[in-house]
Amino acid sequence: MAQKKTFHYTRRNFISASAASTFGFAFLPKSVFGANDRIRIAGIGIGGKGSSDIDQAGNVGEIVALCDIDDRHLAAKAKKFPNANKFNDFRVMFDRMADQIDAVTVSTPDNTHAIASLTAMKLGKHVYCQKPLTHDVWEAREMKNVAREMKVATQMGNQGTALDGLRRGVEIVRDGVIGHVREVHAWTNRPVWPQAPMIVDRPTGSHPVPSHIHWDQFLGPAPWRPFHHGKTASGRGIYHPFTWRGWWDFGTGALGDMACHTVNMAFMALKFGAPSSVSAKSGRLNDETYPRWATFTYNFPTRGNMPPCKMVWYEGKTEYGKRNLPPYDLFHGEKPVGSGSIMVGDKGVLYSPNDYGADFKLFPEKKFKDYGGPQPWFPRNPSKSNDQGMKNEWAEAMRSGDVKKAYSNFDYAATFTETMLLGNVALKVGKKINWDAANLKAKNCPEADQFIKREYRKGWEV
Repeated sequence: MAQKKTFHYTRRNFISASAASTFGFAFLPKSVFGANDRIRIAGIGIGGKGSSDIDQAGNVGEIVALCDIDDRHLAAKAKKFPNANKFNDFRVMFDRMADQIDAVTVSTPDNTHAIASLTAMKLGKHVYCQKPLTHDVWEAREMKNVAREMKVATQMGNQGTALDGLRRGVEIVRDGVIGHVREVHAWTNRPVWPQAPMIVDRPTGSHPVPSHIHWDQFLGPAPWRPFHHGKTASGRGIYHPFTWRGWWDFGTGALGDMACHTVNMAFMALKFGAPSSVSAKSGRLNDETYPRWATFTYNFPTRGNMPPCKMVWYEGKTEYGKRNLPPYDLFHGEKPVGSGSIMVGDKGVLYSPNDYGADFKLFPEKKFKDYGGPQPWFPRNPSKSNDQGMKNEWAEAMRSGDVKKAYSNFDYAATFTETMLLGNVALKVGKKINWDAANLKAKNCPEADQFIKREYRKGWEV
């Protein structure tokens, strides 16, 4: 076992995941875990959402390593998992402990989701990764391909997937009671963090990096920028923690933060895959942060017996403080809530006033008051916590060798993420993009290539 102390990454020769894969000695995953076999889990990113992720993972396995760029997070979590080895760089963690880890949780800022997860999977590790699965479109496709190749159990952390309410909604829509759905509308109250117009430029100057922050590891694949100790109005750091969501280099904005939650029921129920086109409009754009508000329109082609469908995403508040929402007549007299979704069929409407699809109503109510729904075909999750339920199903996928036991496995979640992130590509190029999913190209817009797959900082290539 590695000595239990905090390791600081230095450039030295070590076996990277890509090298291990290249030379043929990747650590292949154990195909099935017996009922009494321990699953050895490492947590990459253990502050914020990562704190609950690793706690819940600890209920399905043994936590053997903790990795975070903030020593305060490591110190706090080490109190719960005192026997876990501590690291600041997941590359060093894998170098020293690859043969002692079966699975990882990845709950870092969006810009390091892909490199951490891909490194793990190429070493044969099972992966639970927070939403959105990746920062860029190409990364999502790569995550799906590598997960398939390595036959690892995967799960994206969009907790609604484990909710009985969302699963029942999927069953009902698939039952056809609201008819053919040709429109979907989803919205969020995000952003709730500072971005344009509060932040439009990166801070000037350079400040010493606090001793508890490992800045190179925070930046990961993003272009180098100096540390700055500026604070937001809420007292949070200008980049870390949490505020990274509003910066193009680190986060994916409100769309990335919430669409993988709020669109989930519709995406699953309507068997969405790649869109044929995506367009965006927004408040004033800048090169550093996401806009104050944005509206994204996705067009999906025919899917089996399902007709073409338009999906519209709304976020933020306009310059006049007005919420960006779907047309009010779609709410059937209901007061719009902070986040939710609406599926408009030719026989009725399903309205979910919830981030995760936990509950829903059918309109017009009188028409559906005696409707009992189809015979359930989705397994129900016995966990009282949908978040713990996600970890339980991930563990079941690992133990059984059936990766589909995790319903937000990367085969599903990568396609979902790839589709949603295309909205940010359309936002960046400022025009409607016609999407060629097979080739990962905007057919009418070659300038989109740079936003589909970004350049990675040296030493952090995916």
